[in-house]
Formats: sequence, C-alpha cells, structure tokens
Amino acid sequence: MNHEHGATGERFANAVDARLPVHDGAGQLLRKSFPDHWSFLLGEIALYSLIVLVLTGVWLTFFFKPEMQDVVYQGSYVPLLGQPVSGAFDSTLRISFDVRGGLLMRQAHHWAALVFVAAIGVHLLRIFFTGAFRRPREMNWAIGVTLFALALAEGFAGYSLPDDLLSGTGLRIAQGIMLSIPVAGTYLAMFVFGSEFPGHDIVPRLYSLHILLLPGALIALVTVHLILVFHLKHTHWRGPGHRNTNVVGKPLYPQFTASSLGLSLMVSGLLFVLAGVAQINPVWKYGPYRPDQVSTGSQPDWYVGFLEGSLRLVPPWETNFAGHTLMWNVLLPAVVLPALLFLVLYAYPFAEQRLTGEWRQEQHLCDRPRERPVRTGLGAAGITFYGVLLLAGGNDVAAQTFRISVNALTWIFRVLLIVAPVVAFFLTRTVCRALLHAEQEQLTEGEETGEVRQTLAGGYESGHRPVTSFRPGAPRRPLSPPDRPPGSRTGTPSPQHPEPERRSR
Repeated sequence: MNHEHGATGERFANAVDARLPVHDGAGQLLRKSFPDHWSFLLGEIALYSLIVLVLTGVWLTFFFKPEMQDVVYQGSYVPLLGQPVSGAFDSTLRISFDVRGGLLMRQAHHWAALVFVAAIGVHLLRIFFTGAFRRPREMNWAIGVTLFALALAEGFAGYSLPDDLLSGTGLRIAQGIMLSIPVAGTYLAMFVFGSEFPGHDIVPRLYSLHILLLPGALIALVTVHLILVFHLKHTHWRGPGHRNTNVVGKPLYPQFTASSLGLSLMVSGLLFVLAGVAQINPVWKYGPYRPDQVSTGSQPDWYVGFLEGSLRLVPPWETNFAGHTLMWNVLLPAVVLPALLFLVLYAYPFAEQRLTGEWRQEQHLCDRPRERPVRTGLGAAGITFYGVLLLAGGNDVAAQTFRISVNALTWIFRVLLIVAPVVAFFLTRTVCRALLHAEQEQLTEGEETGEVRQTLAGGYESGHRPVTSFRPGAPRRPLSPPDRPPGSRTGTPSPQHPEPERRSR
C-alpha cells in the first residue's frame, strides 16, 4: 500500500514538474543563502509590519464608512451622545466602542503603520551606511526610497480618515501647503478637496487612495524589491570565505525560513501587545472636526513631524509678484525641502560612485561605517538635520514643559538647524578616523593582557596577545589604506575586487 502511494506521489510530482519549473526553479531557490547578521532583518520587520497592516486594514474596511455627511451620534461614548458628527467619525467611534475587538484592531493597525515607516527608514540607513546601494543595486535603492515616500503618503491618508479634530487640522495644513504653490496651488487644492475647504469629498477620496491605489503600489514595489534581492543576491560582511563573488549564510530552507517565521510571529505579537496596552490616536478625546477649531498642542505622527518643524522655523516671508503672493514660509519648508530631500536620496548612489570610481565594477561586500568617514559623516549630518526639525515640530509643547519662551526656543532651533549638522559631520568623521587608527594599532600590537614586565634596559612594557575575536567585517590583518582614486570624496574605498565573469546567485 505504501509503495502504491509512493508511486502515485512520484507520478504526480513528475507531472507537475513537466508542466512547471518546480524541481529546478524551487530547488535553486531553496538553496539560496541569506546572511544571518541581525542588521539584515530590518527589511523583514518592515515586510511583516506591512502584512499586519494589510490584514487589519481589510478587517477595518468592513466597518468604516468614508462619509462626511453629518449624523447624530447615538453610540456608547456618552460624552458625545446627541452631538452632530460626520459619518466617518461616527463609524470610527462605533469600531472603537461597539464592535467586538474593534479598538484592538484599530490600534494594531496604527501601531503597525508607525513601525512600518520606522523599519523602512532604519533599513535605508543600514543600506546607506554599509554602501549596499552601489552597483548593481542602485535601482533597488531607488525602489526603497520610493517605498518610503509612498509609506509617508499612505500613513497621512489613513491618519486623516477618522475626520477628528486632530486629523482635520492636518488636512487644513495640507491645503495651505497646496495653496502655497505658485499659480497652480488654488487649482490643485480645489481638485483635491472638490470644493472650498473642508468640502465633502476629501475623506472618500483619501479612502480610495488608502485602501486601493497606495497599497497596490506598495505591494507591487515590495514584490519587485524582493525579486531584485533574490536576483542580485545579498551583500554580506567581509570575513574568512566571504568574497565579492559569493554569499555566506543560511540556506533559505529550512534555517532562514524558520528564523524568518519566528521573526514574523514576534513582530505580529509585539504589535498586538502594543495595541492592547498602549493607547494611540484616541479620536474620541479630540472630538469631531470643526473648521473653526484647532486642537491645542496638536502633534502629527512622527514621520511627518519634520514637516511640522520646518513650517514652524521658517520666518513669515512673502513676496508679491505680478498679482500673485508667494508664501515662502510655506513653500520652502513644505514643498521645496521635501523635494530636495528625496532628490538627494535618489541621486546619492550615482554621485558617490562617480566620485570614488566604484561604478565600474559590482560591489557585494558591505562597508563598515568607520571605513567611510565622509559618507558616515554625511549620514550623521542628515540624521541630525532631521532630528532638529522633529524637535522643532513640538516647540510649543517643549516651551510649556520647560518654561521657555516659544520665540527663544524657535531661534535656538533655527541656529541648531544650521550648526548642528556641520558639527555632527566633522565629529563623526573624526571619530571614524580615530576608530580606524585604534583598530590598526590593536591589530599591529595585539590586545593588552594587563601584564606589565620590566625590560632588560630597566624600562617597563605591557604584555600583548594576538587579536582572536573580530566583529563582522573587521579586518584580520593590520589596515593599510589603499590609494584613493582621483576625486574621491567619501572616504577610503573598499578593497578592489576583479569583476566576476558570471554572478553566482
């Protein structure tokens, strides 16, 4: 009987394999190696947060009504009984208080959105500081930056759907940003909102973007991103047996699959634990949106906090030209600044490789940040610039908390926005060079044992032993910086490797 079942299974497998590339394709795929260092798991955290987002979002669509017509609230939240609210706000409260498990799903969805954007951002930083954006991965870097931009847009669209006082204030700011665009701003605002602010069309339109267009674009780009990761193979740290032509790590099945599955369960579990114990976006406390009201001390989600800070720091500059008013205090921080930010992110891989000459060959080995003092300094300066803007977005709350004048704090942030990134760049570059020097000295002389002995000449010297433990990517011999190509501006390039005749996947 068992022999018959085995023969039947073999015939079935042969029949499937004759029609689909199961054996050859899947076999090669299952043998693919993945690096097992923790830094390579950041992208997976973003992926699993996206899965939680999709699942909880699908559940929420069964109960949410994207309507802006006024209704009288008759739900379980007593303080708002009998109050006129929009249909979107009414359904949000119904999900939170009247649908079993609704508040848990709402908060899990919101927490997953925050972790998703954060994971993409940290993943991009890991790629930047290790040089994993170099040839042949420039397009995958561009896809990652696009995913980050789409995640910001998706988060803002979802954040605005409940039509509460806080999200309505954010939409009012968004309309002001649109109006600041010369000539086309008024037409763009009318097109988006469908009428004078707030209108009745913005929430249904954002709902379509939030559940259909933006998720579709995100899932499509994530799919392309993963296909390119498999096709181009992973980067990995330098070390024994680690070359520019191979990948050392766990095979996809079963080791990597098991660890990745465990990570997915941990991410999902943590998000739902946060949803159960950490309150987020309590719209019932803010109340329904009213155009004549503004929420005091309102703060957006962290990923758009830098825009809030930039709007608060720019002085009230305006210019009247040919009958048009140019609002520089809105146009520069909310339109020009983000456009320049993403332009720099898209262009950086190509600019660096041109300066270092690394565009001529493929790079599959990760740099350690200390090996690229200038690149690491630029990254630290960018993070500092972003951090100052993020802190400036809460200058009113900080001023009230620490009993400081808002005007004085605003000027402090303006100065820091210019000075702090420059200081961060030079400080980081100096630290990187000092670490390289200390590492070279340790590799040359060995680790100190703590023993002190007297020499024949009567002096004293400390005992040393050869270095036996190394961090990922650390050299196994004394560093000898290779010659820099002419025009190099990003630090010592990685050791040069011959171009492989055929990439091993």
